[in-house]
Amino acid sequence: MAYQNLILEIEDKLAILKINRPRALNALNSELLGEMAQAISELENNSDVKAIIITGEGNKAFVAGADIAEMKEMNEREAEDFARKGQGVFTMLEQSVKPVIAAVNGFALGGGNELALACDIRIASSKAKFGQPEVGLGIIAGFGGTQRLTKIVGPAYAKEILFTGEMIDAAEALRIGLVNHVVSVEDDLLAKARELAEKIIKNAPVAIELTKKAVNYAVTADIDTGLEHECSSFAKCFKTEDQKNGMAAFLNKEKVVFKGK
Repeated sequence: MAYQNLILEIEDKLAILKINRPRALNALNSELLGEMAQAISELENNSDVKAIIITGEGNKAFVAGADIAEMKEMNEREAEDFARKGQGVFTMLEQSVKPVIAAVNGFALGGGNELALACDIRIASSKAKFGQPEVGLGIIAGFGGTQRLTKIVGPAYAKEILFTGEMIDAAEALRIGLVNHVVSVEDDLLAKARELAEKIIKNAPVAIELTKKAVNYAVTADIDTGLEHECSSFAKCFKTEDQKNGMAAFLNKEKVVFKGK
């Protein structure tokens, strides 16, 4: 379908989803969040798509935050609905069976940082800036930032970022584990994201899906429950064609092409 605030491109097995409000530094409003939910559902149901890259249109921002002009006059009930909408969309992304890579090409602030946090892997250009500046507006992070940031970088770094509202640069984001890679030249950002996506895509799709679920499960489960989940997921692989073909190809020193079955 056509989107007003998104650009969706599908190249072979890879989908690239661009947040497309560059004049507003790609700020997230209700309309955009609704379109994101539709796009994620579309990609989830597209069996040809094996990985997703999310980035921002333009050369200034990944997403500079939620739309303050829309939030300014909200009452308590409206604010809760807005937070639930943002959380719901980002949870869809986090729980997608497809691996999702954030290619952060500029400001990733507030809701933008929270969007990146909901992705599986984060790659940043050297000029990228990250932060949760909500306390400077009299509010707190509402799209999952207090939860996912804490789980990814730990409570001490999360509290500093959330309490001060200050931005950190890409080098610091890499140091504390907020991003996986930093590329020095912005033109290389999508190339690096594609390179990583292609490494993932060549592997067995069912195994990738089960691995993503197991890792997400590990964030909240105790070790014994997590190990039981891993064991069950490991066993499920052995009823797939991919497992049989992959192991046969390995033993026969042949190249395998996985079918996702």
